[in-house]
Amino acid sequence: MTTVPALPAAETAALTRRVTLLSVITAAALVAMKAAAWAASGSVALLASLADSGLDLVASLATFFAVRYAVAPPDPEHRFGHGKAEAFASLFQGGLVFASAALIGREAIVDLIHPRPLQQEGWAIAVMAVSTLMTAGLIAAQTQVLRRTGSVAVSGDRAHYASDVASNLVALAGVAAAALLGLANCDAIAALIVAAVLLWGAIGVFREAANQLLDHELSPEARDRIVEIVTRDARIAGVHQLRTRAAGPFVHMQMHLDLDPELSLADAHKVLVDAEKRVLEIFPSADIIMHADPRGRAEPHGGAFAETAPIQA
Repeated sequence: MTTVPALPAAETAALTRRVTLLSVITAAALVAMKAAAWAASGSVALLASLADSGLDLVASLATFFAVRYAVAPPDPEHRFGHGKAEAFASLFQGGLVFASAALIGREAIVDLIHPRPLQQEGWAIAVMAVSTLMTAGLIAAQTQVLRRTGSVAVSGDRAHYASDVASNLVALAGVAAAALLGLANCDAIAALIVAAVLLWGAIGVFREAANQLLDHELSPEARDRIVEIVTRDARIAGVHQLRTRAAGPFVHMQMHLDLDPELSLADAHKVLVDAEKRVLEIFPSADIIMHADPRGRAEPHGGAFAETAPIQA
């Protein structure tokens, strides 16, 4: 379900810039710690988590630049702005998650066939515990930003790190079982579970990005709210042909309004402008197109998406 940006574009941009920078810093720190711990321990579960964090760093960098490009103003070649850059970043993230899962699965299967003893297990356990706490802190920050902005790019990045928390916990359990209980295969089994978790997370990332790229409608609640706001003016008898879509930090909507056919052009224009202002109070990042129809006298509109039923008064 497509969410609605809840803040002005400038404030949304500032929040997403800060949280994506935090994401890059966190990912870089995790890669450095896990690389050192894997080199010391040889844990395949830790290697799996390291590979995941490495790809997360690349994905976080993509998101870092995408959210900045997405808020760029419209230009002659992009009249609807650049908001869908966020959805493309999410698709990129999903592809990296799939690649990460494939690498993890391959290493885990090899280790199941040819198990290797762990070394310096204490370092591996400590690093996984610290990385889990750091990732959880990042997710908390991303969740706060997501509630206020509805950014699909931040949502995709958060999905990565939510999967990381799960993978870190599973890897931690595998390393601990292998070290403390002498169950060597637990490390590889934990890596396979991590791969499955990542694949499930990638599916969610792809679905959310596809909703924006394919111009999925806003939620029914958001659409109902738009109609309610517009029709607060008694001179507006109804709304039809309402079409909505989200594009990164922006939401685009267009609609036809039923007005008294005796209204002058100037008065009809004033009604539409007032309705637009009411909508912008609730959806400040909206791009709005309104078309006035004379109630009871309008013919159905043609075009590629022509009305298939008579206009309702």
